[in-house]
Amino acid sequence: MTFDGNVTGGGCRCGKVQLKVRGRPVMTMVCHCTGCQKMTASAFSLSSLYPEDNVEVSGLEPVIGGLHGDLRHFFCPHCLSWMFTRFDAMGPFVNVRSTMLDDAAGFTPFMETCASEKLPWVQTPARHSYPQFPPMEDFPRLMGEFAETGG
Repeated sequence: MTFDGNVTGGGCRCGKVQLKVRGRPVMTMVCHCTGCQKMTASAFSLSSLYPEDNVEVSGLEPVIGGLHGDLRHFFCPHCLSWMFTRFDAMGPFVNVRSTMLDDAAGFTPFMETCASEKLPWVQTPARHSYPQFPPMEDFPRLMGEFAETGG
């Protein structure tokens, strides 16, 4: 796949799996669920949602870790960095861990999910907060607002 225009690169901790994303994400978010806390060894996961066609993965073939169902978390098979997630119910999108990209500072979270599981000292600048995951029917509106406001 070749990308034209704005391309952001990145990769896992060891560099054996590389990522390229094209354009702006359709949404940025944090997830406070205890599963994300455990997989990141941190307070939340930070992610950027891209259309599947705007994401290129090269190098070693990522492996599935974490959950092994409809929600599939992909990791580098060598250093085991959590790199991205695919969720069939979301359609043709890839939820890239923003910190796998070279400039994670530019991915301010627009929405937070599973806020009911948030550690009590965590504060984010997210415009929208959901106690669990938002209903799927909210995503078109949220993506539209993200695009209109620039996140």
